[in-house]
Amino acid sequence: MCGITGFIEWSGDLTQHSQTLVKMTETLTPRGPDASGTWISGPCAFGHRRLSVIDPENGAQPMLVYDDEDLYTIVYNGELYNAAELKRELRKRGHRFRTNCDTEVLLVSYIEWGPACVDKFNGIFAFAIWDSVREQVFMARDRLGVKPFFYSLIDGTFVFGSEPKALLQHPKIEPVVGAEGLAEIFIIGPARTPGHGVYRDIQELRAGHAMIFSRQGLSIHQYWKLDSYQHEEDTETTAAQLRDLLQDTLERQLVSDVPVCTLLSGGLDSSALTALAVQYYNRTGQGQMDTYSVDYVGNDKNFKSHAFQPGADAPWIQRMVEELGTRHHYIEFDTPELIDSLNNSTLTRDLPGMADVDGSLYLFCREIKKGATVAVSGEAADEIFGGYPWFHREEMLNSGTFPWAVAADMRASLLSPEIRAWTRPLEYLGDRYAEAVREVPKLRGETGKQAQMRVMSYLNITRFMPTLLDRKDRMSMGVGLEVRVPYCDHRLVQYVWNIPWEMKMTGGREKGILRKALEGVLPEDVLYRKKSPYPKTHNPDFLTAVKQQMLDILDDSSSPILPLIDRAKIREIAASPEASTNLPWFGQLMSGPQLFAYLAQVNNWLKTYEVSIK
Repeated sequence: MCGITGFIEWSGDLTQHSQTLVKMTETLTPRGPDASGTWISGPCAFGHRRLSVIDPENGAQPMLVYDDEDLYTIVYNGELYNAAELKRELRKRGHRFRTNCDTEVLLVSYIEWGPACVDKFNGIFAFAIWDSVREQVFMARDRLGVKPFFYSLIDGTFVFGSEPKALLQHPKIEPVVGAEGLAEIFIIGPARTPGHGVYRDIQELRAGHAMIFSRQGLSIHQYWKLDSYQHEEDTETTAAQLRDLLQDTLERQLVSDVPVCTLLSGGLDSSALTALAVQYYNRTGQGQMDTYSVDYVGNDKNFKSHAFQPGADAPWIQRMVEELGTRHHYIEFDTPELIDSLNNSTLTRDLPGMADVDGSLYLFCREIKKGATVAVSGEAADEIFGGYPWFHREEMLNSGTFPWAVAADMRASLLSPEIRAWTRPLEYLGDRYAEAVREVPKLRGETGKQAQMRVMSYLNITRFMPTLLDRKDRMSMGVGLEVRVPYCDHRLVQYVWNIPWEMKMTGGREKGILRKALEGVLPEDVLYRKKSPYPKTHNPDFLTAVKQQMLDILDDSSSPILPLIDRAKIREIAASPEASTNLPWFGQLMSGPQLFAYLAQVNNWLKTYEVSIK
């Protein structure tokens, strides 16, 4: 994986702006610690930071390929998992290759098929290609949005980058946030509406979209979306097909020229990937698999079971390590480290995020990076197969809003009256929800429960899953670790999308069809273990620390967040032991402690980025 950036201007001499390009590129150094490159020619300037995974010797970027006299140049972040097949097909069509890296395969695919090349790709990617023949830049993002791509078109200059921080180094782009951006932060956040960059002049290329910037302007088109059709296969056939798809996907994603590991929580999703990876390593003679887990000092004493987190992970991790014989690494953090990580994770994301859930992942990835360059994660299975509690509770299914954002009234009450009037947060949330529901590709004749669950699945895949993929990308790439997410293979997602809800619930269990597909792969007790989400700290010291941090911010008259919030309301919450601890706020993992931490992140972001509100 890598970091990409650049800008295009149709007039002027861009060589005069080489230092701007260097500054933009260097902001992405954590994403690509192994190498750096810049390229300027005519109206186009590209920058790249490289994390070497495939063919470290020959994959330098920006990469230039000549087709006769015609020049094509690429900057690319991602992995093509079907590069070998594409390479064989392109060779048959007369193309020659000088490297073994997928970057060249992607670029030659564009030379052969033009913008239609994206239909050929199986992988995670964000890239930009300068086409000297057509005098245009072609850009695309993978189907599920695993890899990020932000852009801005301002005063005729097109600027892009893997992260907002790269764009903010361009002199035409300032850290300005308007009413819409504040609504994103305070009522949608830490989620983000697809396509919205929060900063006023920054947008996001949506998942499954491509765009072309030429002298005629900017054009954007959607090249992939979920397709609804009748599922014709029975339960046994469906389970077998799922297992084949998951195995093929995982084995493609284990290909690497650098060390690979898996993240192992002891739950269904990560245990399945680890078990299949161990089988593959044993079959191919690649030795012992390394696995990693995360926990927190004091969780053995402070953990309390609840509906969203029914059981501790540690015994189940040990169960799987003994079953599979992996070389396991237990990583543990204490409260002071989590507090310190809040600022680092904000800078890494360029926005306030999932508080300690972000910070702990940043610290976890930093430790993994000491022993591996690529990690395989079970992210996204719950969105795709329907594992979250809100798929199964009528009050959440019928909430009329995003089920991870049911505390909207309380969240709106945290804003100052002036900001509430300006941003209209509840109306904004309602508009974004209605927009998402309108997008759902309905199946003709489908009604009742199945139609309802199709809507819920769509909301999760297109609105909640991107939040976790953003988090995974920024926190891992913030320390130069590539994390692969096999459950996001578009073939798998499309197939599961049309499995009837009753079949997804095979055996009367959440993700029942996945469990059935994995019979014989996992021990039965692990296979049918109740879902438990990414672990968080249950240490009361964390609440004490973040609450005090927020109270200190309220007492500091220079805190930039003060004009935006209702200080009395926040003090009231801080004074209430019940609200401070159990206040539902966002998703499964974020309650009272995370509310204080998030608001502290907002304040730090406003101050560090010198954000202007207007």
